Amino acid sequence: MFRRRSGRALAAIALLVGLAGFSSAPAAARIRPIPPTPQPPHSIVRGPHDEGVPLLMYHVLNVPPPGAPFPELYVRPSDFAGQMAWLARHGYHAVTLDRVYDYWSRGWALPRRPVVVTFDDGYLTDYTVGMRVLLRHHWPGVLNLEVRNMRSPTGMPAWRVRNLVAAGWEIDAHTITHPDLTTLGAAQLWHEVDGSRRIISREFQVPVDFFCYPDGRYDAAVIAAVKRAGYVGATTTNYGLARPNGLFTLDRIRIDGTDGVAGFASKLDDVRG
Repeated sequence: MFRRRSGRALAAIALLVGLAGFSSAPAAARIRPIPPTPQPPHSIVRGPHDEGVPLLMYHVLNVPPPGAPFPELYVRPSDFAGQMAWLARHGYHAVTLDRVYDYWSRGWALPRRPVVVTFDDGYLTDYTVGMRVLLRHHWPGVLNLEVRNMRSPTGMPAWRVRNLVAAGWEIDAHTITHPDLTTLGAAQLWHEVDGSRRIISREFQVPVDFFCYPDGRYDAAVIAAVKRAGYVGATTTNYGLARPNGLFTLDRIRIDGTDGVAGFASKLDDVRG
């Protein structure tokens, strides 16, 4: 159940034509590489290896503009910085979802209080705010990348995603166009699930092991497609700790704009019991 599958063949040419311009980066970006986060040597810990881990879910790190359709998905930069500082003060240490999977499947050691900081869609503020704050703590994040957001004015161009990779971030797939997957026919479902993995893997030369369901929408057919595409797990919007007995329906903890630091702390305390 836990075997990590190898990458599949490159995406079809028709799938990649629209991404031809993603590789260009400003000259300033090329001359200021970000040093990778040091990774500790692997050590094996005694089992069982089934500890639940909190996966935090963020979207936009900014003040919601007037009329924003989902203002609760905006977290103020000062609140995000305070929330990460709270984690550090209370002994938490952010890791990638791949590291959590390696603990569950191989018994590789995790920090005493692991936490995964995930960002859905790929908004520019995940880079300009999220990476900057996490670098202060020498922590990686996890970007669930919606492919089309690399061409959005409020999204994250490919050269910035590469800087996240250089900083130790994990890049996971969040489809190409963010549809409700449960409403799609088989061919379009496969295009969104498998196509996003192929594009991200090709563009950034990284493994893409996890999938994130858009709006948390999934059913048996969607899960089957995710498994067939070679992912080892998938994240939802269901509330709770992520556990290895539900690899394709991993729970997360959504952080809302009204949480602040106190509400954030209450959510962490609640899920940990």
